[in-house]
Amino acid sequence: MGVVGLGQMAQALLLPLLEARLVPAAEVRAVVGSSASAERLSAALGLAVSTDPGPAWLAPVVLLAVKPQQLEAVAAAVPPGASGLLISVLAGVTVERLERVFPQWRCVRAVPNTPALVRHGLTGLAWGTGVSDEQRQWVLRLFAQVGDVVELPQSQLDAFLALTSSGPAFVALVAEAMADGAVAAGLPRARARDLAQRTLAGTAALLEQRNLHPGELKDMVSSPAGTTIAGLRVLERGGLRSALLEAVLAAAERSRQLA
Repeated sequence: MGVVGLGQMAQALLLPLLEARLVPAAEVRAVVGSSASAERLSAALGLAVSTDPGPAWLAPVVLLAVKPQQLEAVAAAVPPGASGLLISVLAGVTVERLERVFPQWRCVRAVPNTPALVRHGLTGLAWGTGVSDEQRQWVLRLFAQVGDVVELPQSQLDAFLALTSSGPAFVALVAEAMADGAVAAGLPRARARDLAQRTLAGTAALLEQRNLHPGELKDMVSSPAGTTIAGLRVLERGGLRSALLEAVLAAAERSRQLA
C-alpha cells in the first residue's frame, strides 16, 4: 500500500489496518514532503517513509492524503505506467477530477471526519468508474476500522462533508459556549468544560439509542414554565437554529468551490 501524505488523518486510517494485520507494515510505502518528517514518522510508526514518491505510487493501492492545492504537483510526480486503486481523502476534490488527473487509476473519493481519530468516525464514499467489487470491499473494510461508512453519489458528498466533517467544529463551538455559560453561572472552568462535553456525548447517545427525533428530545426536557424552555427562548431569539443551518450550507458551498 502506498500512502501519499502521512498527516493525522492518514495515520488514523493506516494504524488500525496495521493493528488488524489487513496490511503488513513491511508492505507500506509512504511519502512526505521533508526529510525531517520522513525520519520522524519512520521512527515513530516503524514504516518505510521517504521523500521519494516513486515507491508509494508503485503499490497497487494508494491512499492520497495531501492538501487539495497540492493535487496537480503530486500528480506530476507519478511514475509513468503506474496504475491501481486510488483512494483520495482530499476535501472538495471530486471523483471526476481525480479521474481526469489520474487517468490510469481507479478512483474513490472518501470523506472521513475527525472523530475517525478515535475510531468513532463517519466516512462518505463515492466510487469512480471501473472500481471492482473486490476493490470496493477492501475500501469498505479500510474505513470500517475507524467508524461507520456511508456510500453516496458524488452529488451528495458536499452536503455530507458540510454536516459530518465541518459539523464537529460547529458542535465544539456549542460545547465551548455552553461551558462559558456555566462558568458565568458559577462553575469552575475545568468542571464546566467536562460537564459540557459529557452532556453532548450523552445527548447524542440518547438520540441514537432511542431513535428519537431531536424535536422529541427537546420536548421531553422542556417542562412548562421551566428552566429549559426559558433557555430555548433565548436561543431562538439569538437565531441559533438559523445560524447552524446557514453554517452547514456555507460549508457545502465552499466544498463545491474547492472542486
